[in-house]
Amino acid sequence: MNKFIAKIQAYVMDQDGATAIEYGLIAGGISLAIVAAVFAFGDDLNTLFTNIGTQMTAAAARAD
Repeated sequence: MNKFIAKIQAYVMDQDGATAIEYGLIAGGISLAIVAAVFAFGDDLNTLFTNIGTQMTAAAARAD
C-alpha cells in the first residue's frame, strides 16, 4: 500500500508536463503579440518602405 501511495505522490509532484505547457503558452502569447503588432502597424510600415523604395529609385536615377 505504501508503494501505491508513493507512486501517486510522485505522479502528482511530476513537473515535466507543466513545463511544456508553460512554453506553449509563452509561444502562443508571443505569436498573438506579433499578430496584434502587424494589424496595428502594418499599413504604416508598408507606407514607410514604399517611400524608402521610391526615394532610392529616384536617387539611383539621379546618379546615372
